[in-house]
Amino acid sequence: MAFVRKVRTASGAVAVQVVRKHRGGHEILAHVGSAHTDVELGILLERARRFLHGDQGMLDLDVPTPVEQIADVADWRAGQLPGPTTSKGGELVGAGRTVRTSARLLYDVLAFVYDRLGLDIIDDAVFQDLVIARIVEPTSKIDALRVLDDLGANPVSYKTIQRHLAQIISGDYRDRIARRCFEYAAATGGLGLLLFDVTTLYFEAEKEDDLRKVGYSKERRVDPQIVVGLLVDRTGFPLEIGCFEGNKAETHTLVPIVRQFQARHDLDGVEMVIAADAGMLSASNLTALDEAGLKFIVGSRVTKAPGDLTSHFHWHGDVFTDGQIIDTVTPRHARSVVNTVKRRAEPIWDPVRHPTSWRAIWQYTRKRAVRDNQTLNAQEARARSVVDGTKKAKATRFVKTTTAGQQVDDIALARARSLVGLKGYVTNIPVTLMEPGEVIGKYHDLWHVEQSFRMPKTDLRARPMFHRTRDAIEAHLTIVFAALAVARCAQDQTGVAIARLVKQLRPLRTSTIAINGAVQDFPPQIPPAELEILTRLGLESGH
Repeated sequence: MAFVRKVRTASGAVAVQVVRKHRGGHEILAHVGSAHTDVELGILLERARRFLHGDQGMLDLDVPTPVEQIADVADWRAGQLPGPTTSKGGELVGAGRTVRTSARLLYDVLAFVYDRLGLDIIDDAVFQDLVIARIVEPTSKIDALRVLDDLGANPVSYKTIQRHLAQIISGDYRDRIARRCFEYAAATGGLGLLLFDVTTLYFEAEKEDDLRKVGYSKERRVDPQIVVGLLVDRTGFPLEIGCFEGNKAETHTLVPIVRQFQARHDLDGVEMVIAADAGMLSASNLTALDEAGLKFIVGSRVTKAPGDLTSHFHWHGDVFTDGQIIDTVTPRHARSVVNTVKRRAEPIWDPVRHPTSWRAIWQYTRKRAVRDNQTLNAQEARARSVVDGTKKAKATRFVKTTTAGQQVDDIALARARSLVGLKGYVTNIPVTLMEPGEVIGKYHDLWHVEQSFRMPKTDLRARPMFHRTRDAIEAHLTIVFAALAVARCAQDQTGVAIARLVKQLRPLRTSTIAINGAVQDFPPQIPPAELEILTRLGLESGH
């Protein structure tokens, strides 16, 4: 006959064994495990029962009544045997059951990064939970309760969330977050180059208000929108975020964000380099940055190439070699003339000798030329279809309207083809401080800020579609700002994209089991790949 035996070990734990009795003594069929707590004992007893009888039947125990507590197990070392015991009510405690499972490991990892970044200076557990929920599964504030429940966080009510959204503004959370982000970027050496870009977030609202206004939309929408500017370091780590009216021109967002950043960290007069795309190329923007003592690198529009490269086109035509760089000058204002065909050599920009111009760098690459030609071919085909009447007439490039009707603008097309492969950059950094190749390289770091914008618009879904007042929208953007910082920090330290990190850790579930009259959490077994993530973060696997 087989039965379950419980034996007190030398360490004080209780070993659970499945034993078979025969004439010669006892044979151990299976060592089920060693229990250190009453819950573990109950689980081992359940496992032993299943070993003997599957899912049916009861164990034949070698004691008159079932033992449910470690303290009731005989200590063979002291020669003590306990008296008969039963569970509460004198009945056998039933099989263990799983109360719930949660992705607590993922929550703990993100909370660890949140604290490491120094955001725990904001003594607000609800705000931390909203930041973590936004990283894991961007959704509405009320649905964030479901996400937090899945993560094993302490439950709160929606009213509590609403109260804490108001505290984000009154408690000046964004300023405190921005200061921690600045300290992190300074420690990691990313402040040598600052990158800036803007995006628009639309609202499905019928009417405009003081903030949500109809403006230029790259998605060609006519819904009210806001304009969001993001300043990041050279790695894409966020430093500053700003919200503007939806009809605000992109060129009027750069300087306010930079000045806000300078004022917050007392950086007036500190030399920094700002990089932005061609959308920021305006005379007022560049002048304001220069007067603020800031260096800048912005993209130039290809339509400026004929003016900037006047002497090159005159002496060399439109022939370029792959990788060729021309370092020259560009006028600060359209009415200025700074280049002339009388000088064969391109002028080298100097801030003292060229007060009416900026430095311009143009580069030609064969790869870009191939891509530009493909675009022009498609545009030419559309233009000819419009002229032929096979496509509906719209505002189409290379189509001109004359008294004779619509025609393909061959002159404009030829001019565009002469400029394929060229990319321009405008800067106020003299060649004595930075070679043209380095200027181009720093500008190409802009992909980091573009990646950062893709994160809040996709991974973090920054669009605050259910918020209506400015304070609510600003509070939402503060949560997104903090979530972006935590996500970038986790990504930088693990080398794993945040979406991938969430996808790997969320399935590792912590089980909450009720058995033997008690409830206890059991963390998941962590596979090697996920354990490597924890190791890179410096987080113990037992967390």
